[in-house]
Amino acid sequence: MSKYMFIDGIRVEFDQEPNILTLVRKAGIELPTFCYYSDLSIYGACRMCMVEDERGGMVAACSTPPKQGMSIRTHTPKLYKHRRMILELLLSAHCRDCTLCEKSGKCSLQKLARRFGLRDIRFRPLEEQKPLDNSSRAIVRDPSKCILCGDCVRMCNETQHVGAIDFAHRGARMTVSTAFERPLAETNCVDCGQCAAVCPTGAITVKSSADGVWSAIHDSGVRTVVQIAPAVRVALGEEFRLGAGVDVMGRIIAALHRMGFDQVFDTAVGADLTIMEEAGELKKRLEEGEKEYPLFTSCCPAWVRYAETAHPELVPHLSTCKSPMEMFGAVLREHYRLEDERDGKKTVSVAIMPCTAKKAEAAREEYIRDGRPDVDYVLTTTELVQMIEEAGIEFDELDIEAPDMPFFLSSGAGVIFGATGGVTEAALRRLSEDKSPRALREFEYAGVRGMQGVKTCEVPYGERTLRIAVVSGLGNADQLIERIEAGEEHFDFVEVMACPGGCVAGAGQPFGHRGQVDLRSQGLYKADKASVMKRSEENPLIRSLYDDILKNRVHQMLHVHRGQN
Repeated sequence: MSKYMFIDGIRVEFDQEPNILTLVRKAGIELPTFCYYSDLSIYGACRMCMVEDERGGMVAACSTPPKQGMSIRTHTPKLYKHRRMILELLLSAHCRDCTLCEKSGKCSLQKLARRFGLRDIRFRPLEEQKPLDNSSRAIVRDPSKCILCGDCVRMCNETQHVGAIDFAHRGARMTVSTAFERPLAETNCVDCGQCAAVCPTGAITVKSSADGVWSAIHDSGVRTVVQIAPAVRVALGEEFRLGAGVDVMGRIIAALHRMGFDQVFDTAVGADLTIMEEAGELKKRLEEGEKEYPLFTSCCPAWVRYAETAHPELVPHLSTCKSPMEMFGAVLREHYRLEDERDGKKTVSVAIMPCTAKKAEAAREEYIRDGRPDVDYVLTTTELVQMIEEAGIEFDELDIEAPDMPFFLSSGAGVIFGATGGVTEAALRRLSEDKSPRALREFEYAGVRGMQGVKTCEVPYGERTLRIAVVSGLGNADQLIERIEAGEEHFDFVEVMACPGGCVAGAGQPFGHRGQVDLRSQGLYKADKASVMKRSEENPLIRSLYDDILKNRVHQMLHVHRGQN
């Protein structure tokens, strides 16, 4: 017999719902919350989701499990007064420069203040203006806009296992801070930006590079070239009413041309290069015999930074391959070097990424050659959305356009990089001696696809069997590493992406729940199916690059030194 409870007089059945809040949303009622996020632990601090039971008592819907026959109300005069009071108290201690805030229009506090009709705050605003932390290359912290919901703290500690921020002090002095209130850039922060992704206000935001990019576009002495990461194409359309997972790459290219970029390319070209090099690296490693540690991927800069700070013993076992962005950035820099000398111009290289950590990666010392980084500016998907809106472009009405010559060809293997497991599947396609359509289908069902945080599979390779792990979320990576170091698990290859779900769920993307992120991954796999070339080695452009720009310079341009494997 099914269990049920009554919500606003409506009978609602429940089974596996962990709390009343989930059941209320199942009933089509949107309870206000600040501190509830389904993938994090229950905190129950904001008290916005309080509901009233049949005796007039109030309970927090996020931390109260449903009970058989229970009856609750979600909107009563008592609850209305309670929620308005909380909002007034939060706003009295909150910076109210809303029109200048990066999160304006998408701030949960702003939306709820409007929803509950707040026009006046009875409490005197606090005068204390807390200093801005602008030290990070990826994110900006503004403590004056923090409402102490704890979402960022739990994300950083529970999901990512980084622990760069936490609560400090008590009572009215409580704040979210780094250890000893050091600038974020001086901590073990890996720039993954997941704290900014879950922040409901403008307390943590992505650092913008838009002004520098606009300046380059409008400079007649500058040639602006831009590359677009695979994951961007299946998320940006959400901001223009086109739906999650819809491939809008053609429209993005058209928008960038209209904005004034001279040349527009697809980072999947760089991903094809990465697979050629990384698969070769794995093959050589397997030929050398058994290793203590597996070969770890190096495409994700937040993961690389995490390995350097939390697991330095793994650094020699990271692939020496640069990320697709940096590989392609090096190729573009070299390609336009001679043209710049001939035309008397300067080429500015821009990358549009789903990831905040790419901003920090572009500034790393190993990616600066002859005093210039190979990628000058990194824009996130959300920054590009803002720039498209600023330019007045009606994105959903654009006709699609193709990437520019000469870097216009990429494979489906390069496109699926944006989904967790995509790098592994692309590498397996490269390594496999069987190039038939049947082999492609077998890789599809090998166990590397899906949204699970940890996936393992075994794949035949010659006379042996490869053991592979695919991990997304640094907390999951941490647990897997513990099992490897304890001798409980052995793998030949491990793919790690810092963001849960992979690049499609990067902190530079429009915020999406698990269902949206899954649709984005499916969108990439659909693009792969529509691609003529399914494997990186089938791309004739890649072969021409090895014969031309990369000739005798492969390691210099496509690899970095990380120690001996």
